[in-house]
Amino acid sequence: MPTPTPTAAGFEVIRLGGNIGAEIRGLDLTQPLAPRQFEALHAAFVRHEVLVLRDQDITLEQQMAFGRLFGELSIHPFSPNLDDKREVIVLDYSADNPPALTDQWHADETFRAAPPSITILRAKVVPQYGGDTLFASMTAAYTGLSERMKQYIHGLEAIHDFKPWRPLFTSSEAHQAKLRELERQFPNPSHPVVRLHPVSGRRSINVNAQFTTKIKGLKEDESNMILQYLYSRAQIPEFQLRVKWQPHTVVMWDNRSTHHYAPHDYYPQRRTMNRVTISGEPVQGVSGSYTPEEGVEPLPDGHNVKPAAGAKRPIREFERGLASKESA
Repeated sequence: MPTPTPTAAGFEVIRLGGNIGAEIRGLDLTQPLAPRQFEALHAAFVRHEVLVLRDQDITLEQQMAFGRLFGELSIHPFSPNLDDKREVIVLDYSADNPPALTDQWHADETFRAAPPSITILRAKVVPQYGGDTLFASMTAAYTGLSERMKQYIHGLEAIHDFKPWRPLFTSSEAHQAKLRELERQFPNPSHPVVRLHPVSGRRSINVNAQFTTKIKGLKEDESNMILQYLYSRAQIPEFQLRVKWQPHTVVMWDNRSTHHYAPHDYYPQRRTMNRVTISGEPVQGVSGSYTPEEGVEPLPDGHNVKPAAGAKRPIREFERGLASKESA
């Protein structure tokens, strides 16, 4: 078992993955958090990007209050919001309402000029099997790129769109009027391909297959080639965390630096979640000429694959091509 890291705020942080994720034990979300508890929790969140809190039998109002500690709650323009609490999204999938749009690596709502910063999901009904959620650290994914690739994508921008929901609009006059209204509200923002985290200052890959449409300044085939490669970085297991849900599990993730994927492997069982999201800030990217990320040891590239003399470490799958080239 991982060794818990106690905090001065009275709860423990148990690391779950080498690059992402921690479980919080000893924190009761039915009670208001003291300032020092919030500060310690926020620090753990920035460090680990995904936090798992088990056995949190809280009300919807308490979930919303917990979310408001981190900022203003946002309202999703397309998802099934509660009529009397528009900030709450109810994800209730079953044989009568099959799951949709979750089985693709993505960050939430990047079609906004200022996408949400944090998502908080609470399990109410969980299936007997399946229904896990996978997370990928796009911070670690960026670190795993070669220095040449980091230099290439430095300063690039990509266009984002609410494309998964466009098929909802028919050719009727009312639907087309609503679509034009939403296009005015979300006019295909351009976001940096490499994002700077507003708190940690770390760099991360900031494109996702669900909402990104094109890298500006590249021909379509060039853009698709680079985007497909960057999307694929979320699929590397070393960068991932897989969370198995239980009733009353709360998971919060950093939407600024992670992607997530919810498989549909539990159909036709029922899976019910309540979600709140916290409003974010405009995306800040890298600027100026490229320099390596400060305080972060870059992974070996094609010119430096072998460890230093006497040092040993594993060569991971996404490095082996370079290692083979170096040894040839």
